[in-house]
Amino acid sequence: MDSTLAVATGDRWLQTVLADFPSFLQDHASCERKASGAALSLAAHYPDRPALVDAMANLAVEELGHYRDVIRLLIDRGIQPAPDTRDAYVNALSAVVRGGRDNYLVDRLLVASVIECRGQERFSMIAHALEDDHLARFYRRIAASEDRHWQLFLELAHHECPDADIDGRWEEIVAREADVVQSLKLRPALH
Repeated sequence: MDSTLAVATGDRWLQTVLADFPSFLQDHASCERKASGAALSLAAHYPDRPALVDAMANLAVEELGHYRDVIRLLIDRGIQPAPDTRDAYVNALSAVVRGGRDNYLVDRLLVASVIECRGQERFSMIAHALEDDHLARFYRRIAASEDRHWQLFLELAHHECPDADIDGRWEEIVAREADVVQSLKLRPALH
């Protein structure tokens, strides 16, 4: 399986983020909180799958820790946390999730994997571009976490859904993600 994304994020996205980094930090905090909630939601949907529940409980705690860390960055910089907004990227990808217990699980895991993979790419770009050493180190750590997360979701898909066509569905979702990324207006946000 080719586990890379179909299109790379361009420099225009990075320049948009760097031009309004306070807004990016606000969005980043929101994304981390939502990721924690999404992990708990997935665990709640499948209480009969102990490996999945355990992995999602651990992930929720880690994502909540990231939320706390970003909130601290905001407060230290005198930036007020912002209310959550709709994430067109996540909503568009969520639209490909099929119904039915097994299909839903496969698709939720693969969509989460793609989202985390895109996060890893973008957080790495930010880490390399920042001149503030403290922030650059922070974003390198976040990128490393995202790298582990997207791989975890793929591993869970293979483990929890051994009869599913994971590779074929991954390719479909990655292709859809490329369309979504290319269609969205640039803004100082992760997605």
